[in-house]
Amino acid sequence: MSAASPATENVVAAVIASAKSAMANCEQFDEPYRHWILRYLTPQSLIDALVGVEFSAPDLGGVSGKRELHNDQRHYFDATNNARTPAMAATAAAYQSAELAGALAAFSGADLDDTFLRIEYAVDVSGFWLQPHTDLGVKRLTILHYISDEAGQQDCGTDIYNADKSHAKRTPFEQNLALVFVPGDATYHGFENRPIVGVRKSLIINYVTHDWRDREQLCFPQDPVRL
Repeated sequence: MSAASPATENVVAAVIASAKSAMANCEQFDEPYRHWILRYLTPQSLIDALVGVEFSAPDLGGVSGKRELHNDQRHYFDATNNARTPAMAATAAAYQSAELAGALAAFSGADLDDTFLRIEYAVDVSGFWLQPHTDLGVKRLTILHYISDEAGQQDCGTDIYNADKSHAKRTPFEQNLALVFVPGDATYHGFENRPIVGVRKSLIINYVTHDWRDREQLCFPQDPVRL
């Protein structure tokens, strides 16, 4: 990575501090699988900047159930977007850092050394839904970070399922709240088909292994996380 400006370094340090505080004050749940709810994950000023980023929602064409059905319309914290959007660049730098990645590894028990950072900026509107899935495979850690704050979105949280894919519960949808879990063979989650008021914005933060094929999606495709 190139050297960051002092202003960017200050934002990165603030993101790391905020994330550490969120981990220290988290809610842990062990059913139907271990997961955590973290609040105030990111400084509010950065949340405001990220919400203001203008990305178009996918034209679903009546088809949903998997994000990969619309791969050509998805948005990432990739080299191009990070270069032109300081809020994205600072977020990526913070999660790439050994300090924050190491804290997340210690917190979750996930092995994040020698992984790659992938952050998707998800923009969802009515018609979007996700079938239950686990994230098991090349993803070592999943953080679903909600950033929008439109009236009427309180029912837009992630749906969590039991091992038999029956519905267990729905997370709260609050700005700057995150659902965190280590993918396993029963970490089923999704999004039940229901109306979405306005535009639902969230960040999907993953640390992935070298087997991740779509390298252009990664924040730093040449630089794995080193702990």
